[in-house]
Amino acid sequence: MNPALVVLALSLLATVAAQSHDHYDMEWVNGYRQGFNFQCPHGEVLVAIRSYFSEQDGSDRLWTFECQPTPEGLGEPSDCWWDDINRAGMEWTSTCTRNGLVAGVQSKYFESVLDREWQFYCCYYKRRCPYSCMKTSDIPEHYREEGELVVPTYGYFIRGAQTTFSGVLRDRQWKYILCRMTDFDCEFDNL
Repeated sequence: MNPALVVLALSLLATVAAQSHDHYDMEWVNGYRQGFNFQCPHGEVLVAIRSYFSEQDGSDRLWTFECQPTPEGLGEPSDCWWDDINRAGMEWTSTCTRNGLVAGVQSKYFESVLDREWQFYCCYYKRRCPYSCMKTSDIPEHYREEGELVVPTYGYFIRGAQTTFSGVLRDRQWKYILCRMTDFDCEFDNL
């Protein structure tokens, strides 16, 4: 047997093994089947979301989030609030009211449904308005896979999400709503 092929096969196996256990190295905001409340520091918004699914642990996910300060031109948030909440086991679409940006997430796990309720923490920045909005593709791409969103371009912000729940697979897929914000004050509400 060719030694180079053996070395290549062993390195590939080591890479796969490392990838399947790398979720232990993350700083998750929750344990399986536990609720959580995550808020970015004042003046920051969510820019990255990662989750890891486990069927053995209640068909639940571990979650981690990253924040980043908003551009100086956006100013400081003038008001922040917890927006609408979904019900476990149901589809849900939520966009921050009052043209808000997502600056946090809270969630509670329900054993009876093997699902979570969700709620976004939204912050309002003067009279800025969203434009050039888009939805991401499904995250994760397939149920029960690891999910990850990193806002792809500076100047885009998470404004909300649309999520579907599979009662058979007991998992969710997310489409995040990303928008740019105007550099000027505007008179429109919730575009």
